[in-house]
Amino acid sequence: MSVSYRQPGVVLTDRRFTVPLDHADPGGETIELYAREAVASDKADRDLPWLVYLQGGPGFGANRFIGRPAWLGRALKEYRVLLLDQRGTGASTPANRQTLPLRGGPAEQADYLTHFRADSIVRDCETIRPQITGGAPWTVLGQSFGGFCTVAYLSLAPEGLSTALITGGLPSLDAHADDVYRAAYPRIERKVAAHYARYPQDVERARRIADHLLTHDVVLPNGYRLTVEAFQSLGILLGGSEGSHRLHFLLEDAFVRTPRGHELSDAFQEQAQSLLSYAGHPLYALVHEAIYGQDARPTNWSAERVRAEFPRFDAAKALAGDEPLLFTGESIHPWMFDCDPALRPLRETAELLAARTDWTPLYDPARLAANEVPAAAAVYHDDMYVDTAHALTTARTIRLRTWVTDEFEHDGVRAGGPRVLDRLLALARDEA
Repeated sequence: MSVSYRQPGVVLTDRRFTVPLDHADPGGETIELYAREAVASDKADRDLPWLVYLQGGPGFGANRFIGRPAWLGRALKEYRVLLLDQRGTGASTPANRQTLPLRGGPAEQADYLTHFRADSIVRDCETIRPQITGGAPWTVLGQSFGGFCTVAYLSLAPEGLSTALITGGLPSLDAHADDVYRAAYPRIERKVAAHYARYPQDVERARRIADHLLTHDVVLPNGYRLTVEAFQSLGILLGGSEGSHRLHFLLEDAFVRTPRGHELSDAFQEQAQSLLSYAGHPLYALVHEAIYGQDARPTNWSAERVRAEFPRFDAAKALAGDEPLLFTGESIHPWMFDCDPALRPLRETAELLAARTDWTPLYDPARLAANEVPAAAAVYHDDMYVDTAHALTTARTIRLRTWVTDEFEHDGVRAGGPRVLDRLLALARDEA
């Protein structure tokens, strides 16, 4: 039964749906999806078109908004909005170290997780859409990985869409994970250089922390083993609009003086563990490279293998000389499944997924080239998470309008909110 309640300026309704685990076997096992419907309080009784929001990730549930912040306020001027927890996230049959053992051992868990990619998410949307809209097509807004899902939607079921809007999420249609990370590491290095240019004092601070970690065994309060590689991965912050500033504040008071000498402060450790732990979104780690799998080639810990091609990211070598420590980010590595207590029980499952060779294509270039759904995409000029060159190559394949901007980082739909959504809607409607 649906339950409705109110927040300032908005009426919210909890919605739950049953969908097949494997859409190729509609009579087989099912899972439950959760979504939150949002409508402006003064429009609650109106017949409005629908917009479904697909969150970035993989592995994150939809935003838990309070009121009408960011892009949501703009959307609610003309839409009912469905904030979907994609399968395995949030309240949609969550997949984590606690629930996955219900499937059996690592082999059964890995088989299960093959059904948690963009193609299954699209088919979930098409299964629930008739129950929500009565069969009418809806608008999709896809952020980051949600944009990957939107491109898959245009490939698999364009008849379900009235408009497609993408923010920071145009994937390469045919790149292997190795191609993705070969493009990513130079991009990350540019972000680190920009950070150090903004905060030159952080060069020495980062080197000091890294040197401490190379010579001390540090275990954070939640049991996370803080290695130098784990510390470097805090560079994932640098892809967000406020990320460089957040990283700076994290580094500036990292040490305190104790009877045993200088140690990493409790405050630093508390912030670091909250940033590093995958307890709230383990699917990000488990299927992150699988979202690029489209053929018989295994992903095989692509980010870890490709990193070896960029020796400047080697912390020990940097500290042995006078080079600045390079942070990393937007990459998953096998050591994470040793460091993070939320991931340790899933190490063998992750290994099996990395070795898998039966991935199926997620995108249909021929169908995309013939796209007739009004579509627009925001492409951020030097997006740390999604390669701009890959995104623009895909944009040339799909009949859609692009807005290439350096006003925002990857989280532009949050930071720019109404302005970003306004621009995309105008572009899509002009295309129509």
